[in-house]
Amino acid sequence: MLVSAVLAYAGAMTTTQELAEGLDDLPYNVFARACPSRGTLEHVTGRWGGLILCALFEGSLRFNELRRRVDGVSEKMLSQTLHALERDGLVHREAQPTNPPRVDYELTPLGHGVAERLHAMVHFVEANMDEVLAARERYDSARA
Repeated sequence: MLVSAVLAYAGAMTTTQELAEGLDDLPYNVFARACPSRGTLEHVTGRWGGLILCALFEGSLRFNELRRRVDGVSEKMLSQTLHALERDGLVHREAQPTNPPRVDYELTPLGHGVAERLHAMVHFVEANMDEVLAARERYDSARA
């Protein structure tokens, strides 16, 4: 159900079969060990990447604003993740020559496209958390 919801939101394809057929036409294959798309997927779906992209989907943020918005991320991990997302062309870093220096982060058009899809997934997960929590409880009870 999650796949169909995300695909319907994306509007590009409506079934898993159409998605698989569409992937056959692409020059990259995330399932291949050496494919560079795998690294970008890891940056986007890693522990902090998706949260950072979704936070920036709401608008430009300074480093400390972003750190407060993504509760729990360390300064080091935020910095490393932002560098990776910037290198992948998903985030733009704008340093202002002020005293103290001001650095703003915002999504690039490519990053906006990724964040839009992640944002839809986040909303789907949040909207279905009661069902997820009930499933966890059933699972844990069955194995207790």
